Amino acid sequence: MHYTINTLEQIKPILVGFRKSNGFSQKAIIERLGISQQSYQTLESAPQKVTIGRLFKVFSILGIKLQFIVHTKPISKSMGNKDQHQDEG
Repeated sequence: MHYTINTLEQIKPILVGFRKSNGFSQKAIIERLGISQQSYQTLESAPQKVTIGRLFKVFSILGIKLQFIVHTKPISKSMGNKDQHQDEG
């Protein structure tokens, strides 16, 4: 499955959903991470408040693989002209 995440708030239901679908309790994840119950509850309820390193550890435990996809957008004419003039000067 592929999930597109556009906001940090979307991480919470994905974490909880993957944890439950993999049959993990919060306690099982906590034991693998070596953190407190409170720290893990913060991670699930407010993932934007934890380090990316800790988030990656949880993703690894849950079997979540991140892929970054670059979408190119054309630069608007006004920005393109502004940048062009700056490059010329």
